[in-house]
Amino acid sequence: MLHIGCHLSSSAGFAAMGRTALSIGADTFQFFTRNPRGSKAKAIDPEDAQALMALLKEHHFAPLIAHAPYTLNPCSAAAETRQFALETMADDLRRMEYLPGQYYNFHPGSHVGQGMEAGIGLIADTLNAILTPEVTTTVLLETMSGKGSEVGGRFEELREILDRVELTDKMGVCLDTCHVSDAGYDIINDPDGVLTEFDRVIGLRRLKAIHLNDSKNPPGSHKDRHEVIGAGHLGLEALSRITRHPALRHLPFCLETPNELPGYQAEIALLRKHWN
Repeated sequence: MLHIGCHLSSSAGFAAMGRTALSIGADTFQFFTRNPRGSKAKAIDPEDAQALMALLKEHHFAPLIAHAPYTLNPCSAAAETRQFALETMADDLRRMEYLPGQYYNFHPGSHVGQGMEAGIGLIADTLNAILTPEVTTTVLLETMSGKGSEVGGRFEELREILDRVELTDKMGVCLDTCHVSDAGYDIINDPDGVLTEFDRVIGLRRLKAIHLNDSKNPPGSHKDRHEVIGAGHLGLEALSRITRHPALRHLPFCLETPNELPGYQAEIALLRKHWN
């Protein structure tokens, strides 16, 4: 079974997101933990969270993906920016305990001229400060396109972070198809080779989720601009092969394409049609 969903607005509440997902044929989804461009987070209604958990169980959903705000940069050169990231991520993990057993995905950040080694160390320091044995959420490092001073454009960079995290069993990776293509990995013509490289460097057991996005830019462009499925440089055939790949087909796939709900519904139906 193809476990697929899309990014949904959390403004209406947890249970409402679950019902919306069902209405468009999804059996997983992603949501921002708070304003993606700010720091405010809504108070959590425990009954609403329980209602979503019941819905997920009833309809056999794959794990959900909570996404950290884009404003976080745990490897910033500014101490106050790093502290903001630490406090926000720690708060997000506390809040995620209302939805136990899900995923929390974040962009590793940009080292802004400090150097990759320094950036990797600061990211690991943040993770070591916020992860505790009691946390039920798996924290995911997202593969990035490698633009500017971004950390995570190469698999080796993510592996170095993972190697420095003490509670390593709490960690995983989310592979973004647009990002890895823009980073220069040939998932269009050689997905087996890319996954073999991922397994060699990081280990496929660490791969927990896929952001399924087409790209507005050609491979190796280091741009990071998502496109609707089939309208970009990756194309429907390559993306469908990824959903069917034996090493990936059991994972949750989440669309982050530039769409509204009707567009997501059409993409989900299209990808399910090409999955069997």
